[in-house]
Amino acid sequence: MSPTTAEQALRRLELTVTRRLDGLLYGAHRGLLPGTGSEAGDSRVYVPGEDDVRRMDWNVTARTTVPHVRDLISDRELETWALADLSPSMDFGTADTDKRDLVVAAIGAIGFLSSRMGDRFGALVIHDEYVHRMPARTGRPALYGLLHSLMDAPRGSVVPDPPDLAEGLEILSATRRRRGLRLVVSDFLDAHPDLDPDAERAWERPIRRLAARHQVLAVEVIDPRELDLPDVGRVAFADPESGNVREVHLSPKIRRAYAEAAALQREGTRLALRRAGIAHLVLRTDRDWVFDVAQFVLRQRRMSHLAHRRPTA
Repeated sequence: MSPTTAEQALRRLELTVTRRLDGLLYGAHRGLLPGTGSEAGDSRVYVPGEDDVRRMDWNVTARTTVPHVRDLISDRELETWALADLSPSMDFGTADTDKRDLVVAAIGAIGFLSSRMGDRFGALVIHDEYVHRMPARTGRPALYGLLHSLMDAPRGSVVPDPPDLAEGLEILSATRRRRGLRLVVSDFLDAHPDLDPDAERAWERPIRRLAARHQVLAVEVIDPRELDLPDVGRVAFADPESGNVREVHLSPKIRRAYAEAAALQREGTRLALRRAGIAHLVLRTDRDWVFDVAQFVLRQRRMSHLAHRRPTA
């Protein structure tokens, strides 16, 4: 994609997000942890051994003859980090777009909305044999640069020992300690899948540890051909992770077994994210992803409202 075409695509993405999702995902917020802040708050009685004497409010202390300290209001700025899975399995799509484009769209949607609140936005990218780090910055130009990097990442690169989703989650949890929103965008496909829906996934423990400290949103990106296969006879399948090619005759038995295995894999992903207490959003390459995001947010708000309602007699 040429730089001009990429810039036009990002501008269309920003326009779509701000027109259809602005005000839907975020409202006014404060930091999740009480910090030192920069805005003065109320005064209270000084507690020896707990309060910093540098925050002593001498005016109130002089008037009341009792030592007082001044609290500081925590900063409103949050830090959002995204883990983008750009492994070779994401370079696939048989509908309106491919899975990698949906990864960029999902990260762009959250990024554009959070940047309007003044939050910093950074990303870890699983690509080639490394987990690349893009530092968290604030502002529209920084977000555009991050999205350009995601769009310009080479496709179809096969490496002998690529990092997996579990490794990316471990790095995200270990390096970015400040509380905030964590966005994980992947197809959640394992190299050696376990079709038992109740079995623990390789990435389940890392994402559970991440959710213990941060608010986590998992975005699962899928293509309809990953759920069922068409009746087209003999087809050559290529594994994007290893490059191996195998010809398969798509008989009714093979197609039925494939659909059952795909359903079990997706159910296992859903149960693993549910056990971790993580919000789960599914985006498909054959659907309007903006509509799916809006429906997801409205559903989450409705459930949150019902959970906070007081029980009535």
